Amino acid sequence: MARLLGEAGPALTTFEPPRLLGAADIRRIAGEVGLRPTKQRGQNFVTDGNTVRRIVREAGIGPDDVVVEIGPGLGSLTLALLGEAAHVTAIEIDDVLAARLPATAAEFAGLSADRLTVVHADALRVETLPGPAPTALVANLPYNVSVPVLLHMLQTFESITSVLVMVQAEVAHRLAAGPGSRTYGVPSVKASWYADVRLAGAIGRTVFWPVPNVDSALVRLTRRTPPDADRQATFDLVDAAFAQRRKTLRAALTGHFGGADAAEQALHTAGIDPRARGEQLTVEDFARLASERR
Repeated sequence: MARLLGEAGPALTTFEPPRLLGAADIRRIAGEVGLRPTKQRGQNFVTDGNTVRRIVREAGIGPDDVVVEIGPGLGSLTLALLGEAAHVTAIEIDDVLAARLPATAAEFAGLSADRLTVVHADALRVETLPGPAPTALVANLPYNVSVPVLLHMLQTFESITSVLVMVQAEVAHRLAAGPGSRTYGVPSVKASWYADVRLAGAIGRTVFWPVPNVDSALVRLTRRTPPDADRQATFDLVDAAFAQRRKTLRAALTGHFGGADAAEQALHTAGIDPRARGEQLTVEDFARLASERR
């Protein structure tokens, strides 16, 4: 169950720019709480102020935005968001980090800290959030759960209209890939159900502590109207099509439709070549095909 560790007070008419965390601040706070970053939770903390300013700038956050942040960690990005947004709700799974974040905000953000709410919870299990409905998601997502968390938040909080996340570069390219690309796959299709997805730039490894052994990149998602079809039925079809990526859709979807002939008929009816492969279909194609299943 989520545990609320800090609540935002009344909105301020003017924002006091918070001081941002530097490398020395991050190491000091980590030492004070006895933190040793773990790979299990993808804990790589941004130590560069210019990087978090860039993330907030690319996100286009303004004074009317209510931002939800996943995995705030020691608060590097949180502080930058507090300098621009009306409200920041930070969801943190780590006991120590969740407990420490309100104190860090009070130390570095002054009165702006009143606009921060910390929710101690697993973002994959969060179904509701306190306070005003979020309008934006901005986060440095842990590499190991980035796609599931992103899809869960988009599905659960329809009020989120814009997203800017930092993820592993390989994941970023998969999310933003288009049909026909070698990186196009399940994450690409499912993300495009909810939003238009674009790459928003690369992030160097040296801005993190500890330094990761993978590259990172920014991805921007802008909410759009989803296809007129059943989401779960479409996603089940996507999973089936890419489970046997090298096979034609007629062969890959035989089990899904209860036979090769039935799969071929459904594909023909949906206007899709049975010899095509899943990587050639758009999310609209998958949605149309899902409607043919009986």
